[in-house]
Amino acid sequence: MLEEVQNSDIEQEKALLVGVYGPDTPRIQAEEYLEELALLTDTAGGIPVEKILQNRTHPDPSTYIGKGKLRELKQMAGSKDIGTIIFDDDLSPTQIRNVEKETKVKVLDRSGLILDIFAGRAKTAAAKTQVELAQLQYLLPRLTRFWSHLSRQQGGIGTRGPGETQIETDRRLVDKRISTLKDKLEKLDKQRKTQRKGRSNMIRLSLVGYTNAGKSTLMNALTDTKVLTEDRLFATLDSTVRRFDLENYDILLSDTVGFIRKLPHNLIESFKSTLDEVRESDILLHVVDASSTVIDDYITVVEDTLEDLDIKDKKMLMVFNKVDKVQPEQISELKAAYPDAVFISAERGIGLDKLEDCIQELIEEDFVTKTMKIPVSKYEGVAFLHRVANIHSEQYVNSSVKLKFSIAKEDLMRLKNMLNNIDSPESVV
Repeated sequence: MLEEVQNSDIEQEKALLVGVYGPDTPRIQAEEYLEELALLTDTAGGIPVEKILQNRTHPDPSTYIGKGKLRELKQMAGSKDIGTIIFDDDLSPTQIRNVEKETKVKVLDRSGLILDIFAGRAKTAAAKTQVELAQLQYLLPRLTRFWSHLSRQQGGIGTRGPGETQIETDRRLVDKRISTLKDKLEKLDKQRKTQRKGRSNMIRLSLVGYTNAGKSTLMNALTDTKVLTEDRLFATLDSTVRRFDLENYDILLSDTVGFIRKLPHNLIESFKSTLDEVRESDILLHVVDASSTVIDDYITVVEDTLEDLDIKDKKMLMVFNKVDKVQPEQISELKAAYPDAVFISAERGIGLDKLEDCIQELIEEDFVTKTMKIPVSKYEGVAFLHRVANIHSEQYVNSSVKLKFSIAKEDLMRLKNMLNNIDSPESVV
């Protein structure tokens, strides 16, 4: 058994990671980014064996890192049997080609690596279609460089996905395939919209946050579902929606793909339809890893990504997770900086009661719970409630219908207008 594990390790691809720091990116921040790149490499199935950081004012337009550092890369790749060189930033097709030509080693940039991870982890038809579309849009300007690598014979990190089928043998076929995928996504999006209509009367919450912040663990803690959780980036790609029972309210809680620094633009565009769960939510729970050393950076990335997705002005609750891994003085500093936040450990169940109380308070800012008797002659009001409200009980009494329900305040006003101010002592219990 030990021998099998050793053979498996030998087959894993060794990777050399390259980052750049300068006026816009301090060295300590660049080091943190390289650590994240190492986690991405591990998620993709590679072994990060070396990391190189270079100080540059501006990237070299030909090789990104300059000829001197390129010679160092070539020497290190040869001496350590490196299979892939991965850059923490996006490279131009020319830069990739020049580095590969000099080092004789496969070169990936950050977007290429993330797309490869998504290709390996996509499970549903929607996710697979979205990832393939993003890959093809990414590969289109890089055809002359990539096609030599996209074969089953070579394999390895960066080669999963649409290239394996060899349907992208020229730009015309790629453009045609992109058009086909866009049509397919449009049909899938219509199906999802139809499904969402069936639950339009329920309060919707969505978990958002930086990848590996613990959203799926929190989902499992609050609901009966068993979403995949693991200490790797992008454990969850597809949205998972489950019922979350809270006093007086029936809630749908959705877990979505995690965000990450420099998430490829094509991927954001492709996943917009999946993230409609977030766009149509009443409340967002922004889950943050309290044990991270770059919390502010991660919060900014999530907020910027939500803005890119045209998701603005949503009611949001900041939830700091993994407090069991943080020193008390650090928690005190975070509480001072984010006084409205909730502090929990989803894995150990710490602070979940407080979280539920805060969720209920947020809901009740816009929702009210009422018990009302509506005459049968005003049944259009009952039908309206079934469309927009959360019905807790319904009972027919003589010529009236007695309902207990939770409803948005604006919808309650619409109901009153519809029923000619039926909200009176005779009709409300």
